[in-house]
Amino acid sequence: MKTQIELLRRELEQHNYNYYVLSSPTISDFEFDAKLRELQELEAAYPEFFDPNSPTQRVGSDIASGFEQVAHVYPMLSLGNTYSEGEVQDFYERVRKSLNEDFELVCELKYDGTSISLTYEEGVLVRAVTRGDGEKGDDVTANVKTIRSIPLRLQGNYPDKFEIRGEILMPWAVFDELNKEREAQEEQLFANPRNAASGTLKLQNSAVVASRKLDAFFYYLLGENLPCENHYDNLQAAHSWGFKISTATKVCKNLQDVSDFINYWDVERKNLPVATDGIVIKVNSLNQQKNLGFTAKSPRWAIAYKFQAEKAVTRLNSVSYQVGRTGAVTPVANLDPVQLSGTTVKRASLHNADIIESLDLHIGDMVFVEKGGEIIPKITAVDFDARLLIGDKVQFIKNCPECGAALVRYEGEAAHYCPNENACPPQIKGKMEHFVSRKAMNIDGLGSETINLLYENNLLNNIADIYELKVPDLVRLERLGNKSALNIKTSCEKSKEVPFERVIFALGIRFVGETVAKKLAFAFKNIETLESATYDELITVDEIGDRIAQSVMRYFADERNIKMLARLKSFGLQMSLSEEKLQVAGDALKGLSIVISGTFARHSRDEYKTLIEQHGGKNVGSVSSKTSFILAGENMGPEKLKKAQSLGVKLVNEDEFLTMLGDVKEEKKGFTGTLF
Repeated sequence: MKTQIELLRRELEQHNYNYYVLSSPTISDFEFDAKLRELQELEAAYPEFFDPNSPTQRVGSDIASGFEQVAHVYPMLSLGNTYSEGEVQDFYERVRKSLNEDFELVCELKYDGTSISLTYEEGVLVRAVTRGDGEKGDDVTANVKTIRSIPLRLQGNYPDKFEIRGEILMPWAVFDELNKEREAQEEQLFANPRNAASGTLKLQNSAVVASRKLDAFFYYLLGENLPCENHYDNLQAAHSWGFKISTATKVCKNLQDVSDFINYWDVERKNLPVATDGIVIKVNSLNQQKNLGFTAKSPRWAIAYKFQAEKAVTRLNSVSYQVGRTGAVTPVANLDPVQLSGTTVKRASLHNADIIESLDLHIGDMVFVEKGGEIIPKITAVDFDARLLIGDKVQFIKNCPECGAALVRYEGEAAHYCPNENACPPQIKGKMEHFVSRKAMNIDGLGSETINLLYENNLLNNIADIYELKVPDLVRLERLGNKSALNIKTSCEKSKEVPFERVIFALGIRFVGETVAKKLAFAFKNIETLESATYDELITVDEIGDRIAQSVMRYFADERNIKMLARLKSFGLQMSLSEEKLQVAGDALKGLSIVISGTFARHSRDEYKTLIEQHGGKNVGSVSSKTSFILAGENMGPEKLKKAQSLGVKLVNEDEFLTMLGDVKEEKKGFTGTLF
């Protein structure tokens, strides 16, 4: 069961990354929620496999490089999702029993964009921060100021200081026009307006952001001196100050009012100029919201009802195949164009060979297509009654469409893979994109389009070539000026300081993620020892089983990889643990379960998590009676504080914590612990 739980966690972590960081989801909201619920149930049934870093314990992150990160004064939590009115009724009953008094609900449209939190002081916009990981996000103030529907200076009678939260959107008309331009330039199209809005907000050029004509609706007010005692009236007050508040907002006295609102907008939303994917239902009274409180992830006073996926019928014309970074081959259905959820759908994912077989697809079939959660179109069934004149049965390909290598399917895997990882173009380029990513080598200026350009011009053929790029060669290429070329070279030099464990992660060894890379780095200490590690030595490392061990051995058995690693080493990359990390930290925290909350002056949260692990402690995400203490910084989460007080859990500040480790320093540079 532990293996199943870990597989689900890894899958959900990848989907979180695709959704929040890449703005390129590969499954629907409905499918994600179903997998998350499955994981929650398994973790509840097997608490011995608890992991504070499980996707069930945190909000997915959209933090990108290039922006200052800012801690939220009030955490930006996610809402619990439901897809049935029966579960809405369950929510209503939970609220009724908890409050034991009359209450009102407010129904609002759930706009499908990217979340933002704005801070105003003395009526002026001072900061705009993305949701990020829920506790901190990216400061995108300069970009947000280009959105004309967001007031830079307020009017009327407003509080001295407050936060307002909302959704930044790209209207359908703007989205369609943007994709037409990208198609004409042979650039990858945005999957939907949410992706386009999210991607636009993270651009470094505010002038381009302004040209994208983003919009915004606001839905929640926070602060110490709000004008009203209920949510609805606060929204109306915010509207009077200059904020765009949806007119599709209604105070509901009972469940019937809620049901009427849902049924009306399930149809009428298709006529809106922006994308929506559901209804948000909130308790109106702020005092009642406070009394209901929060779970670790979500408020108990609100829930999101998600609309069921919209379906259409169209003809299957052909199936093509795409190869990803890991060699996974994804079949894609090419369809007669059909309107679905406000966009024209021409392609749909078929996921893998098993899905194709289960659908019994034939070329020419009339197929049912839906957007689960209104994100990625997929074929859900064949209209067999319409099957008259059809072509051949769809058979999954035997060879890679890019390089011709015979495909393989590993035991326990649904996907087919191209094993030719060092000579298959999409895999080569994908490995380079992974290598330069923020969590790996963090090399700026080498996005997917630039890497493709350099590959096509034979300047990049593997990751080691990145360090031999020359400014004159870069400058002569289209779209790369002298400033961009110098930035790439500077960033390459800086990446040589990236620690050994991240270098291992950057290599892109199949099944070796960030956590496994750290385990390997600390188990084997340097690249030479890791290269020569035996199967028996590998599986003795925590969290490394047969599949990962075999993959690591395959990687180092390939002479091409060994030669490439030798080049990387000659360029000065870190191929062993630093002296500080080789030191034994001690066992001052042995057997203790510790929660971290707030912001800190001397070290980052990640550094403190590492210190805890290196001194024998265990990081946990939520406060319980088993929590040994909370490492509490500034702006500690109010719910964690409240729970700690109710359970009598001790709070330890930064100085006290470092004293426990015998490691108090006045400056961060004096840090002597072992950090990742």
